[in-house]
Amino acid sequence: MQKEDYYQLLGVNKSASQDQIKKAYKKLARKYHPDVNPSDKKAEEMFKKISQAYAILSDAKKRQQYDQFGAVFPDGQPPPGAGGTGGMGGFDSEGYDFTGGSFSDIFSDLFGAFRGGGKRRRQRTTEPPMQQRVTDIMYPIHIGFMDAIRGISMEIQLTRQVSCSVCNGTGTSADQSVHECPECKGTGQVTRTLGDMKFSSLCGTCNGEGVLHSACPACRGRGTVPSEERIRVTIPPGVDSGAKVRVAGKGNGGISGGPSGDLFLAVNVAEHPIFKREGHHIHINVPISVTEAALGAKIEVPTVDGTSSMKVPPGTQSGQVFRLREKGAPSLRGGTRGDELVEVKVVVPPVQDERSKEILRELEKLNPSNPRADLLRYVS
Repeated sequence: MQKEDYYQLLGVNKSASQDQIKKAYKKLARKYHPDVNPSDKKAEEMFKKISQAYAILSDAKKRQQYDQFGAVFPDGQPPPGAGGTGGMGGFDSEGYDFTGGSFSDIFSDLFGAFRGGGKRRRQRTTEPPMQQRVTDIMYPIHIGFMDAIRGISMEIQLTRQVSCSVCNGTGTSADQSVHECPECKGTGQVTRTLGDMKFSSLCGTCNGEGVLHSACPACRGRGTVPSEERIRVTIPPGVDSGAKVRVAGKGNGGISGGPSGDLFLAVNVAEHPIFKREGHHIHINVPISVTEAALGAKIEVPTVDGTSSMKVPPGTQSGQVFRLREKGAPSLRGGTRGDELVEVKVVVPPVQDERSKEILRELEKLNPSNPRADLLRYVS
């Protein structure tokens, strides 16, 4: 049966460098990997094909033989009479164990996350396990609208993992005894079969050590213990709902004495009775009287900094928006502030006495107008 062109499978030219071949394989492997496409036979078959192609093209000697003969032979030499640039037949990758060399390395790098890590196996040792950084902490925090605008310093109480004082974060008992990992039998790697191919990856039980250390009785081998703490945190001015404020080193402690994670404050800002935030700008509705709208006026407007004077020009209509420069929220990057957008609403007073009614009728006679004129012209 005609074999597929390995270069075409990876989407590269025959002159492609090893780096280009590796990048092409990584991209396709992420797309077709069985862990990403469970129960997808087509994806599994495609993954097998690109893996075969990379196993050949990533090896300089095999690639040279493939380029010359269109095939790779198990003994490293073409059969008698072979020559030129023959067809794609002559090599059957089924049954081969692609666990050595660069192919195993890239497989471990790409998909270690599916099996507990992408680090290479360390040699067997009686020293404590490798230091690791564990998870960060996400802590929800609720603050007021004005606190978000001005910034606030506050204390929070949380439970986080800290280094175990008994084992100094190593997770191992004082006698430092070890025994062979039952999962990988001391090799530090486990082999997974995919069809007729075999892939080696880091052992998740011993993290590639090949051995398991006797666990510390205080932390049960984790290297950390829970601790209730009060921490003072600072929320910067201008923060908004959905923002995450990082507090370095205040997450969970690292396993085996590794560095601590970070604390992330997930901010939620309460709504304000009169202010509404729109990015860095602040919106507010301000009522004005008919007289102020008609004749113009100078009014006092609430802002996040107090009150500010604003000029209402004569003939102002309800719904007009005025801008107060740099009266909005400060930028988290510093140096700039948004604006306050003031939308005026003309409030018509109640008319109950006859004298007021006469004045309004006289006003209408002196200033006749039809505010619906523009609408009526569409139906005339």
